[in-house]
Amino acid sequence: MGSSNDIQADSNGHSAEVGTELELDVTNVAHGGIFIARHEGRVVFVSDTLPGERVRARLTSASHKSFWRAETVEVLTPAPERQPHIWAAAALDRDPVDRAGGAEFGHIELGFQRELKRQVLADALKRMAGIESEVMVEPVPVGPNASPGDAADGTGWRTRVRLHVDEDGSVGPYAARSHRVIPVGDLPLADRLLEAAAPLDKMFPGAASVDIVAPSLGTVQILVAEQDDKGRRRHTPKTLIREVVGEREFRLDAAGFWQVHTSAAETLYRAVQDIIDADAFDPRAANLDLYGGVGLLAAAVGDRFGSTVRMTSVESDPQATDFAAENLAEWVGASVQTSRVDRFLNALVRDSSSAEKARQSAATVILDPPRSGAGKEVIDLLGAVEPAQIVYVACDPVALARDIALLAGHGYILRRLRAFDLFPNTHHVEAVALLSR
Repeated sequence: MGSSNDIQADSNGHSAEVGTELELDVTNVAHGGIFIARHEGRVVFVSDTLPGERVRARLTSASHKSFWRAETVEVLTPAPERQPHIWAAAALDRDPVDRAGGAEFGHIELGFQRELKRQVLADALKRMAGIESEVMVEPVPVGPNASPGDAADGTGWRTRVRLHVDEDGSVGPYAARSHRVIPVGDLPLADRLLEAAAPLDKMFPGAASVDIVAPSLGTVQILVAEQDDKGRRRHTPKTLIREVVGEREFRLDAAGFWQVHTSAAETLYRAVQDIIDADAFDPRAANLDLYGGVGLLAAAVGDRFGSTVRMTSVESDPQATDFAAENLAEWVGASVQTSRVDRFLNALVRDSSSAEKARQSAATVILDPPRSGAGKEVIDLLGAVEPAQIVYVACDPVALARDIALLAGHGYILRRLRAFDLFPNTHHVEAVALLSR
């Protein structure tokens, strides 16, 4: 029997517990790679299905009054957009606890995946920001190592993969929504050189994780992170790699942040260049690149508007800012600051002279926050700085919509929006937005 926390009564007073199987009609998509059905009036969030299907699903959580969670165990009526899963390790014929995570849309035809992502983005903007949007999710090309069929089925694109390590030293991805390691024989989403190099059949006793990185230049890197005496993951030794975007080369640590799709860095570099309102851009203003990493998006601005543009890139990771300083070294107007974005903006608002505030109000701000978004404090500080335009690069549609709504409170209006399918066969979608007053 389940614990008392795992049992809830439905709207007719009937109880349900984890492990109960229900027949459900799936109606639409929700954020996070899950889908919506209803049972006796109660919302049930279901994985491994898609709208239009009738499925048999097993409850995994029945502790919430307003909704339950379930995992599909059998498709009774398939949707026309269902396809054989691109990864056998995540397919429906496995028990849900044994399905590899990381390809939660792999059972859905690629074009319809993009439509579902569009729906999630449009719904978030409407609910959270009151904005009606017809934005399309654009496909992007796969890289030079892709096989002929990769573009058609959304595989062969991932240049960075983390394998987790089980207690016995075996490696693999986590199961979906779990920290259970699942041994696998292939990595279909991975760049083909990365997949060939991945040590899927090797043992790593005592390690915390194994990262495989396929940079633009040079060989595939395998980074084994050991555990300390408290079981925490140690940082791997610094390993220099080089990434190429257009005609520009970026140096960074193999363990540092870089976009994971083979074409993502160039796609976002071009999208930022394209979306900036050139008429509102002032090269002499106090332009900012916030959460700047190793300088990719700052470089996009400099390469479009010239090396005399003033731009300060702000990043909290000191190793990344060291690389950013090197990557932007030939750009006369570029500077790099190691700081948390909220602390940097606080100091800007507190300490700026009237002349500095005038340069800030003429500025273009590039904003590329983590998946959780910029958040209220940073948005309020940006509102106080009052830049002329904000280019927001987002990997989470709900966080983007929330921050757009917060920016609206400071008078900023969404002017343009593009979305890109930089994570095929997953629920993730990348967006680039332009906001101004």
